[in-house]
Amino acid sequence: MREYLLVLMVAAAVTYLVTPVARRIALRWGAMTEVRDRDVHAIPTPRLGGVAMLVGFMAALLVAVHLPFLGPTFADGHDARALLTGAVLICLLGVADDKWGLDAITKLAGQVLAAGVMVLQGVQMLYLPVGGLGGGGTAGSPPGAFVLGSALGSVLTIFVVVATINAVNFVDGLDGLAAGIVAIAASSFFAFSYLLAINDGLSRATTSGIVAVSLMGMCIGFLPHNFSPARIFMGDSGSMLIGLLLASTTVTLTGSVNPNDVSGDIAPALLPLVLPVAVMVVPFVDVLLAIIRRTRAGRSPFAPDKQHLHHRLLEIGHSHARAVIVMYLWSAVIAYGATATVLPLGPVALVASFVGVVVVALVLTMKLPRLRREEGTFTGVWRSRSR
Repeated sequence: MREYLLVLMVAAAVTYLVTPVARRIALRWGAMTEVRDRDVHAIPTPRLGGVAMLVGFMAALLVAVHLPFLGPTFADGHDARALLTGAVLICLLGVADDKWGLDAITKLAGQVLAAGVMVLQGVQMLYLPVGGLGGGGTAGSPPGAFVLGSALGSVLTIFVVVATINAVNFVDGLDGLAAGIVAIAASSFFAFSYLLAINDGLSRATTSGIVAVSLMGMCIGFLPHNFSPARIFMGDSGSMLIGLLLASTTVTLTGSVNPNDVSGDIAPALLPLVLPVAVMVVPFVDVLLAIIRRTRAGRSPFAPDKQHLHHRLLEIGHSHARAVIVMYLWSAVIAYGATATVLPLGPVALVASFVGVVVVALVLTMKLPRLRREEGTFTGVWRSRSR
């Protein structure tokens, strides 16, 4: 655990220190987010935050490779090389979009390329734990797994990576929102993989664990610069990068958990498949509703609008920061609730987390009318004095 904490701190510290440098580069290069009708920020804001996050990831991976406990995980070098290649490619694609703006088809092709490069270097889903323990599966597969062929595994991996990248990209609409949600998702992934290893005597040093803590550190280090009011945006260079790494965590975790090694129930073996959907259910639903909404209006599914979930939270009276915190809470209860199922006291932990989030949500809801009245009173006093 100490080495995991070291990797997390390195990723957070390097990202935090490099972000101001990325901001200055963005200002000098003109990589700015202009104010549009659908945006919620009031002034042009520099992008390229993803470059600092990429440097943080590289530093974390470099440290992990040389640690005595985590280092052997990358002994063959394939996973580290594949992850770095995919991360650099997707970040460069995002940098181009942050600077010049790319059409949706070009970005989709670049996302498929980055995912395909990782697949070619060995990072892909090998089997699915859906055969049922003690039976099922294909010929030559473990009795609790369905082995994916090379072609099917490659296609499924690319689909998971591209879908996760775009889900994260869609949710990146408020200051600190995407970084916070992905940090929550990564922490739940790490908690699951680590607790599963303890419960079933599996190796605690895994690629998924290293990527998860690195991703947590990147997001934590970036948040002080990005939380409302943001001094820099992560841009597509950041949202696509953390989306790819979150998907990589899912893919490597699924490949590292053999359902035959899991004692008792198959639920822990299935969790790598369920967890990404559970963690990202809010942005995935938001994406689905956006596609339906735009299609019914006769517009392109990729046409931007100002009707995403975070926009609606602002419309009903939440402040920018409070809307972000509400979405953090939604993601946390789903992510940690799903992860809690692997614990002996899973139901208790699930109920406790649910009750805690409900209480916080009620407090926020009850405060909302009072805050509106206070804001109205303050505005009236200010106007009368200004006269």
